[in-house]
Amino acid sequence: MSREPISTPLAPAAIGPYSQAVRAGGTVYLSGQIPLDPATGELVQADIATEARRVFDNLRAVCAAAGGSMDHVARVGIYLTDLADFAAVNAVMADYFQAPYPARSTIQVSALPRGARVEVDAILVTG
Repeated sequence: MSREPISTPLAPAAIGPYSQAVRAGGTVYLSGQIPLDPATGELVQADIATEARRVFDNLRAVCAAAGGSMDHVARVGIYLTDLADFAAVNAVMADYFQAPYPARSTIQVSALPRGARVEVDAILVTG
């Protein structure tokens, strides 16, 4: 099976040897997004809800570049440096998805790239 990289200037460029997303068959695997502003490449540092919105906006841009939308997301992985932020991030996520909601895991981690407090990855099904 071939792999097709997906990229868009409407989401931050990869900061390492990876693609923003990769299509394999009818499935698109979206790399984790942190709250980077795609225009500046700088980390958005604000309240956790604002940071989470930037993350989900970045994911939405990659979904669109893959020919899908947030409605096609089957799974979301959320990584937080502090689970005390769970409720706020959960509330933001509710603004980006509607029933039937994607499957999800939320994991507390000790650190994220660039000192971010939240990272989210996803799996999109387009076929």
